[in-house]
Amino acid sequence: MASVRSSLHDLQRDLYAVARDAEALLKATADISSDKVQAVRTQTESSLKQAHSSLRRTRWQAPLRNAYESTSDYVRAHPWAFLGAAAGTALLLGLSRRRGDSDGSD
Repeated sequence: MASVRSSLHDLQRDLYAVARDAEALLKATADISSDKVQAVRTQTESSLKQAHSSLRRTRWQAPLRNAYESTSDYVRAHPWAFLGAAAGTALLLGLSRRRGDSDGSD
């Protein structure tokens, strides 16, 4: 499992390097007005936007999945504590909303 994480981390690092290089290439060719160059620039810019979006999503997937799994494990191990916390939170929210409604209607 650790080797898979390491490989994914290396791949992510390499993709960032490619993206940086592509952005540098786009900047270097900004003043070239050839139709072929402009077509490639447009395609590259689109690909970079998609890659950046994908990399940002990927960066958050593992921590979110870990948090979900930890929470799920806790709820399964301590269902009554979870229900008590949820009920307490609902009570506090209800009381604060009630207090807020009464303050504004005077």
